[in-house]
Amino acid sequence: MSVFDFRSDPKISERMRRIRGKNTIPEITVRKICRELGQSGYRIHRKDLPGKPDIAFISRKVVIFVHGCFWHGHNCPLGSKKPKTNTSYWLPKIERNKQRDAEHIANLHSKDWRVLVIWECELKQLSELKSKVAKFISVKE
Repeated sequence: MSVFDFRSDPKISERMRRIRGKNTIPEITVRKICRELGQSGYRIHRKDLPGKPDIAFISRKVVIFVHGCFWHGHNCPLGSKKPKTNTSYWLPKIERNKQRDAEHIANLHSKDWRVLVIWECELKQLSELKSKVAKFISVKE
C-alpha cells in the first residue's frame, strides 16, 4: 500500500493550507476573554520565550498556550481522533508536538513562569473558561 500524498488531492491540499498556526479563532477568543477581564497588557507569540506562547503577561511571568486538540493530542474526543490517511506521518508528528509542548512548559517552569494550557474543546464552555482564566491571571506567587 502506498502512502497517500495529501498535496496531490486539490481539496485536501486547500483544506490544509487554510489551517493557521497563529491568530486562530481559539486564540482570538482567549485574548477577548483577557480583555473582558480587564487584562490587556499582554504580548502575543513572544519569540524570546520557550514555545512562543500565544499570550504572555511579561511583568507577571504568566503565559497562556491555546492548543488545538487534534494537533496537540488532547485526550478529548477531537484530540483522540486519528487521521485516516498518511498515519505514518501524522501520528509521529502529533506525538512530537506533545513532547515539545512538555519541554517548553518544563523550561518555562524552570524559569519561574506560570503556565496555563487552554484546549480548543474548552471554548465550548465560555463561562467556565472565563472563570479559569480569571483565577489563573489573578493568582500571585
